[in-house]
Amino acid sequence: MLLTEIKEYWTGRAEGYSAVNQEELQGCQRENWAAFLDGRIMGHFSGLARRELHILDIGAGPGFLSIILSELGYQVTAADYTEAMLAQAQLNAGALAGRIHFVKEDAHALTMPDETFDVVFSRNLTWNLEHPETAYKSWIRVLKKGGLLLNFDANWYRYLFDGKKREEYEADRRKVAENAMEDYNVGENFDVMERIALKMPLSSMDRPEWDVDLLKRYGMEHVLAERNIGDILYSEKEKINYGSTPMFCIQAVKGR
Repeated sequence: MLLTEIKEYWTGRAEGYSAVNQEELQGCQRENWAAFLDGRIMGHFSGLARRELHILDIGAGPGFLSIILSELGYQVTAADYTEAMLAQAQLNAGALAGRIHFVKEDAHALTMPDETFDVVFSRNLTWNLEHPETAYKSWIRVLKKGGLLLNFDANWYRYLFDGKKREEYEADRRKVAENAMEDYNVGENFDVMERIALKMPLSSMDRPEWDVDLLKRYGMEHVLAERNIGDILYSEKEKINYGSTPMFCIQAVKGR
């Protein structure tokens, strides 16, 4: 029932979220993310050509990062549970749509064979999972030995459980208004996601500490957590919108 509720929410948000992705593709984020991801991936797979590397983008949404990775020359599979998101991703990809493999998948239980991908990638998904431990296990299963896991996320709804974070979150809203910017955290049905977030196990967790501990217990190697990665990747507008909710990056390698 909860998975259905989440899917209905994101189906309703598909066009609006797609507009955000389109803004990212037209802004500095396109170059920022391309340089960062390409550096991390090719730094790990030195000596291999981009066309040789298969990447799974889990929770691809309207396709922002799948498009960037495909532009760079990687073989990309864009997976999402919401058909409306995949439809938006194909539209946003334009001429690149034929080079990206779009599939409907439940992040908790991927259907791909074991050790299919060189890189498993996700952005802003883990917080929204009912069973994140199960999802991580599924992602590791489809990752090749020696493969790279990259997960970008944030403590998006920690303010629902922490009074200090609530004050910081509300201060962000005031700062956005003072700068006459679009506020990414208000709008139609945002109260619905808050109600869903109250049921999500990671909303109240200390992250990325939780993720790092889990990945180590699952046998992943070279587990690294980088905080405030948005300082490198975000636009100024995003930095103001998400000041109290810094994005982190978790990087890990599957043992051989």
